[in-house]
Amino acid sequence: MSGTTVDLAAVDGAGRGDGGVTHGAALVAFTEAVMGSDEARLASERQQLLGLLSPEAFVDVCAVIGMFNVVDRVADAIGIPLDPPLATMSAAVRAELDLGRFASAANSRHVLGE
Repeated sequence: MSGTTVDLAAVDGAGRGDGGVTHGAALVAFTEAVMGSDEARLASERQQLLGLLSPEAFVDVCAVIGMFNVVDRVADAIGIPLDPPLATMSAAVRAELDLGRFASAANSRHVLGE
């Protein structure tokens, strides 16, 4: 997707469209359903996404959600901070999404100079 403009704000709430990503709104809705506890919503979002993606692409989406969820939760649980190079590379994205508002951001405040 080199050269494609995306709106990162699309991952931070409903009503922001696809964010410049094919099926972006459906991907966000499915991710939110996976992370939630409403089984009916999950079933509905799953069926919608399966109607848009190939079975292989759907499995890839599920794998990305699962891996991010596991890695992110483990890092947060044991207090792993961002390393300095990643902190530098991700500064603009973190600022745009206001990621500092999340409690786990406290793990990296010393790395970020906050």
